[in-house]
Amino acid sequence: MKRIATIAGFALAALGTLAQAQSLPDLAGREIVVVTENAYPPLQFVDAQGQAVGWEYDAMAEIARRLNLKVTYENTSWDAMIPAVSGGQYDIGMTGITIRDDRKAQVDFSDPYMRSEMVMMVRGDEARFADAKGFAANAELLMAAQPGTTPFYVGVYEVLDGNEANPRIKMFETFGAGVEALKAGDVDLVLTDGTSGAGYVAASEGKLKVVGEKLGAEDFGFIFPKDSDLVAPVNAAIAAMKADGTSATLDKKWFLDYKMGQ
Repeated sequence: MKRIATIAGFALAALGTLAQAQSLPDLAGREIVVVTENAYPPLQFVDAQGQAVGWEYDAMAEIARRLNLKVTYENTSWDAMIPAVSGGQYDIGMTGITIRDDRKAQVDFSDPYMRSEMVMMVRGDEARFADAKGFAANAELLMAAQPGTTPFYVGVYEVLDGNEANPRIKMFETFGAGVEALKAGDVDLVLTDGTSGAGYVAASEGKLKVVGEKLGAEDFGFIFPKDSDLVAPVNAAIAAMKADGTSATLDKKWFLDYKMGQ
């Protein structure tokens, strides 16, 4: 009886997923422009062959397939992305963007497609500190950040003293530039989400590592101009991808199987 009930449960779940998939709207080949930064492996980055790849590219391709969208990609810097999407220059933005209430005043978010945790990334030979408290206690240590990002605010309020003008935070236009400054010894710490940190560490050949406890969780979403009619269809596609295991398959591909630098 238990086995029959289990089989029935699987059957109902499969029917539910199928019904959900069948209910996705057909957007009739609508052309959209998606903007990204290509700076957060393994979410989106340029591989050793010069191709733009990553979890978000695969997810967006799957969303486009399910909704019958035609996607063109463009690149911009992080600090320009939210204003550009807000102004209608692009239809969707994707670059591991944390869902935050202050950003919702400028853009609409999709439902979360991923949850990540903030980590502390340092040089592979770093021995002066091993956690946030140790970093904060040494006034000579410097942190890289992009203004207006979640790592910036976590650095200010959870690692340092709450002063957004703290001179120990060195600003960089791109996340990648901050990482290069870390490698060069110009700064001593970069905060990033766990997925991006794992990608950089894996590709660093021992030059980078993660230390300390995780500093909190964040949900990632795609961004849209306010009142975009794409939000509901994309949310439906995200839900379907989670329900049928597609999102889990992408997680395995990019976070477990993919080897950075190859």
